[in-house]
Amino acid sequence: MKKSFFAIACALFLGQSMVAQNENVAVLVEDPSQGVLENRFRDNWFLGIEGGVSALNNREGHNVDFKDRIAPDVQLSVGKWFSPKWGVRANLEWFQSKAEYKMNNFSASVDGLLNLTNWWCGYNPTRVYNASLYAGAGVAVRYAKNGAGDWKDVNNNIIVGRVGLLNTFRLSDHWQFLIDLRIIGSDKSLIDYTNNGQSYGGQVLIGFNYNFGKSTWSAPVVPVFVEPENCDALRARLQAADARIADLEAQLKACLERPVQTVVAAPEAPLATIYFPINSYTLNRSDRNVLGAIADIMKSNPNQKYVLTGYADNYTGTDAYNVKLRHNRANSVQKQLVRNGVPASQLEATINNGNLCDLGAKYVALDRCVTINEK
Repeated sequence: MKKSFFAIACALFLGQSMVAQNENVAVLVEDPSQGVLENRFRDNWFLGIEGGVSALNNREGHNVDFKDRIAPDVQLSVGKWFSPKWGVRANLEWFQSKAEYKMNNFSASVDGLLNLTNWWCGYNPTRVYNASLYAGAGVAVRYAKNGAGDWKDVNNNIIVGRVGLLNTFRLSDHWQFLIDLRIIGSDKSLIDYTNNGQSYGGQVLIGFNYNFGKSTWSAPVVPVFVEPENCDALRARLQAADARIADLEAQLKACLERPVQTVVAAPEAPLATIYFPINSYTLNRSDRNVLGAIADIMKSNPNQKYVLTGYADNYTGTDAYNVKLRHNRANSVQKQLVRNGVPASQLEATINNGNLCDLGAKYVALDRCVTINEK
């Protein structure tokens, strides 16, 4: 009974597995269109440094020429994005103002940030340009030179408000280039030694942000069903390969069953063959030129022995005369090689009483020769 139950369970499991293989496969992927998730508190922080110029004026008096109101401005910031749209940053800023006296202003402020690009166009972690609107407030203190030329603290606790547009350009996952444009205003003067009136003006700064921790936002994970791949082409290729393998196996089997054929090696060709006219053993000029070249080869191989074999056709002349003719032909080739500098010890003259080619009386000229072979 237990065995039967186990067999039924296995059959059901295998059946479900086979069905699952034929169904679409679900893959889990992030989908930014579903929104974004909150990151950990330690993620999405940034540090910024900016530098530029400011131009300030008073509502009451000291309407100085614009070129005389241009002064340097430096800001350090630390901030955090709580979502792709909303963030906050804290700033420490130094800027000068010019009027009756040159003044150094130091302020601490906090800004609220709204990423307009992610709000209007949707979050995109690889977008090159983002525009963020911000507004904030802080407290400033200032130091000015008095009539005696000494720096002194004057009229502290000035409240400063600001509204601006922060333009960021993505350089990498962690670095951004900044162009910061803003308008500022204060409840007391930032440029008048006597603190009369309120100040207002504009500031233009450029700089860099460094994003540390996780700089992107995770999206909800959703299942995506992937259509199963059509494997008909692969199946056809596999079947063709199987047929090719079967054909090669049949060819191999036929080759192994074929009777072994004895291969007779062809006789080694002579180094040279010198042909003679009928009833002659005299070398002509062409023969001597050939033997000169052969002599150079022999002299370059002093340890190699060579056999000179004289032949005469058996279709003309008597046997005794042909034996003598064979010797004379072999000896004439040997003497010529010795004249060309080949040591006699490298040469062995002999004869062969058979025909060299033995193709019949029509080709007897091929049997009247001396062959030169390596021994």
